[in-house]
Amino acid sequence: MSVIRGHWSLDDRLERILREVAFEVPAGTAAVTVRLAYDRSQGVLDLGCAGADGFRGWSGGARDTYTITEDWATPGYLPGEPEPGVWNVWLRLHRVPPQGLDFTLEIHTETVPPARPEVAEPPAGERPPRRDIPDLGGMRWFAGDFHAHTLHSDGSLTIAELAELARGRGLDFLAVTDHNTVSHHPELAKTDRGITLLPGQEVTTDRGHANVFGDVGWVDFRQPADSWVRHAGRAGGLISINHPLGGDCAWLQPLTERPRIAEVWHSGWWDRRWGAPLAWADAWRSDLVWIGASDFHKHGSDGLPGSPTTWVLAEDTGSVLDAVSAGRTAISAGPDAPLLLRLGDELLALDADGLILVRPDGARQVIRGDRVLLPADPGRHRLETYENEVMALCA
Repeated sequence: MSVIRGHWSLDDRLERILREVAFEVPAGTAAVTVRLAYDRSQGVLDLGCAGADGFRGWSGGARDTYTITEDWATPGYLPGEPEPGVWNVWLRLHRVPPQGLDFTLEIHTETVPPARPEVAEPPAGERPPRRDIPDLGGMRWFAGDFHAHTLHSDGSLTIAELAELARGRGLDFLAVTDHNTVSHHPELAKTDRGITLLPGQEVTTDRGHANVFGDVGWVDFRQPADSWVRHAGRAGGLISINHPLGGDCAWLQPLTERPRIAEVWHSGWWDRRWGAPLAWADAWRSDLVWIGASDFHKHGSDGLPGSPTTWVLAEDTGSVLDAVSAGRTAISAGPDAPLLLRLGDELLALDADGLILVRPDGARQVIRGDRVLLPADPGRHRLETYENEVMALCA
């Protein structure tokens, strides 16, 4: 075992926020375990790992210990033989007070791996009945959520538990977007819970978060945001700007080219009479594709999966990302909430009696009835209450 003690100052953080602490992994090592200790009441140190051959995992501030073996690893980290050579503990100095933070690292390299932790499987549940929405040209509207977390970052549920929760909420698909890691990706296809789980990662920095969707490999959060956009495009994925007005994680990253997709409706939009998210969207890009997301972490925190719900018109759930790229989206407050969908040249307003349809030119009309067809104009429409509270968005 190696013990490394040190001190990070506020000047250290301002000079370079991500620090590396090197250690040697000898040949024949079967397991690497790292333990970090510091006074959490005083600050936050994020934790990660790079092996001799590159990225091995990230857990941010959610954990202070990780283990990597050939057959299994702590969620957030990549299993695989611990290759010999120089490894690095990554420490991001997320919050350092003026007096600084003392820290201690314990690093264990073992020739016999510890036993794999047991993981209980949740029981299978039922999916609620689907809403009566007509198909359109061989495509149908699928309900989903583009932002959720598991034990692979700072969530509280396993992938199977999250999938059960989302399906029980009536969702057809869910993007699993753990922070700065892809350790969850191999498990998604193995999780058969009657819901399509889309691979994603939330690229997370102090100056903004973005989701990259698709099986595109690890996106290096240490690089400028322009590189995230290039990575997604080069690998055939999509990138969205997350909760751009989200308090201390609002979008502040400089970008040469603004992504066309953004999480306009986030669970943190507590008072939807507040029009700033829509004003931001109009200012960001005229052709912006709106998506919504719960950013679910744990029960009692953020929204439940599907709060809000993003509806995507696609051939099947396997082509959801293609449909988003084409701009075929709508958003409602929940799976059963008032809904506005585009059906060719018409709009379908469901369960929206008494709400107000706002057309792209600002014209308004009251919806009368629970299932109403109306002519559609080019551009975005929305449903509001008489108090201007946003209830549904439609591309």
